[in-house]
Amino acid sequence: MDKENFFEKVYEVVRLIPRGRVTSYGAIAEYLGTKGSSRMVGYAMNGCGTAYPPVPAHRVVNRQGLLTGKRSFATPHLMQQLLESEGVEVENDKVKNFKNLFWQPGAEL
Repeated sequence: MDKENFFEKVYEVVRLIPRGRVTSYGAIAEYLGTKGSSRMVGYAMNGCGTAYPPVPAHRVVNRQGLLTGKRSFATPHLMQQLLESEGVEVENDKVKNFKNLFWQPGAEL
């Protein structure tokens, strides 16, 4: 699978994450059958700003619920603000209640 197709497949999955829920780079990679490629999912998310339809990148966090992608947003607090606008509580750059809010694409799709 070439990089562009992989990135588009990542975007398709991320667009399915429900409001108020989060998933991880690794869960997306595993769902796509590329279990060891969570870093590539991160690269895809970093480049999704011009994707259409828009990609809700703020809903993708690391496996511990940390907002590791926040540097890719227009301001340092935008990722947290977007999550909080959907009812997701964030404290110290980490999603509170992460296990209950976690969306597992393999189980939910």
